Amino acid sequence: MRKQEKRAFICLALAAVLFIGIVIFGCRFVAHGGEWASFYGNSQIYTDGVINRGTVTDRYDEVLIECTPDGVRYNDSWTVRNSTIHAVGDPNGNIPAGAINVFKSQLIGYDILNGTFDTDNSGKRIRLTIDARANAVAYDMLGGRTGTVGVFNYKTGEILCMVSTPSFDPAGYMPEDSESGYYFNNFLQGRITPGSTFKLVTSAAVIDKMKKRDSFSFDCDGVNEYEDTEFTDISTHGTVDFREALAQSCNGAFGALTREVGAKTMREYTEKAGLTEPVEVNGIETAAGSFDFPSDDNIKLSWAGIGQADDLVNPCAMMVYVGAIANDGEAVEPTLFKSATFVKEITGGRSLGRYLDSDTAEELRSMMKNNVVSNYGEDNYYGLNIYAKSGTAETGSWTPDSWFVGFTDDPGAPYAFVVWVKEGGYGAEAAGPIAREVIRQLEADAIE
Repeated sequence: MRKQEKRAFICLALAAVLFIGIVIFGCRFVAHGGEWASFYGNSQIYTDGVINRGTVTDRYDEVLIECTPDGVRYNDSWTVRNSTIHAVGDPNGNIPAGAINVFKSQLIGYDILNGTFDTDNSGKRIRLTIDARANAVAYDMLGGRTGTVGVFNYKTGEILCMVSTPSFDPAGYMPEDSESGYYFNNFLQGRITPGSTFKLVTSAAVIDKMKKRDSFSFDCDGVNEYEDTEFTDISTHGTVDFREALAQSCNGAFGALTREVGAKTMREYTEKAGLTEPVEVNGIETAAGSFDFPSDDNIKLSWAGIGQADDLVNPCAMMVYVGAIANDGEAVEPTLFKSATFVKEITGGRSLGRYLDSDTAEELRSMMKNNVVSNYGEDNYYGLNIYAKSGTAETGSWTPDSWFVGFTDDPGAPYAFVVWVKEGGYGAEAAGPIAREVIRQLEADAIE
């Protein structure tokens, strides 16, 4: 009798283990079935190691890449190919954030019931959020310089433009070195000195924590010496208040403002701005920014508040932060996969939380509009209701890097943007026109 009980117990234990194993396998199959089906050893969907099914288009159904058993076909335009390669990806997988890698299971037509089976083995057609023509404009405007241009809808999260240079023509020569800078996506992978664009973070800290900001005054003589250190500016600004300090991007004034709010507050507001953590874009994490705000070194602290010192920011994360300023303080997760429905257009994209109080965001918007009116010139952005902040980042080279970040306040075109040009010179002059022309193309395409 005891032997039968023992055997029954063993059978029950084995059945329990089998049941648990089936449950675990089922969960993993649901979660990772697409990855298993798209494994490179699957000869059904690969020809000579290159995916042989599926089509990727832009938001307007312009074909960017078509994968067939006879080979891969790209867009006919050389500029479109170069400008969209980091969004589309290369067949050899050197660009991990490219659509043919990130959306592989959708591209091959995988579903949990049928696997990769379809009637004609052509795969599926997936639509990206980017606008191919706007990407081409961004690529042309960069003019062969190293840089990046990013634009997204700060309501839905859709990335409309994502261009990184240097780039290459996937229909022509493919760089052999997988670590080549041609494969590097500055928008997603870059960690770059932000220069004066970071003053938008310092400004948020000042608005919330500095009670006497309305009475703040600083006399800028263009050199602005503090503790035997010169915080030089491009020109002499004279006496500026907080608002004009941002409009004129006065380093001396913002050094003083940073010291006033202190290292602890600067760390807090940089984290609140989402600049110290990766941003997720369809499962791909961007590079995380890094900053150092020392409590025992006022000189380095001042430079950090200006956007120099050890400050490193990811362009995509900066775009999301600027989008939060535009969106009443709420940040929205960016996406490259066109899946927006009418409901999503109304309710918005996936929220990343509140980066700023609504009142703080409103004051920053007012100050960014003042930047355009009093410094950059509204005539330079005729027809665009644009709010912006330029940046000129010193990185050790003879010519500084150029930045221009901001957004448009337009219900039909709620776009936040970031432009970075390596060694481009003065921010508004070098990067500003790129933002202007890309947004104009986006608005024109949306009307058609």
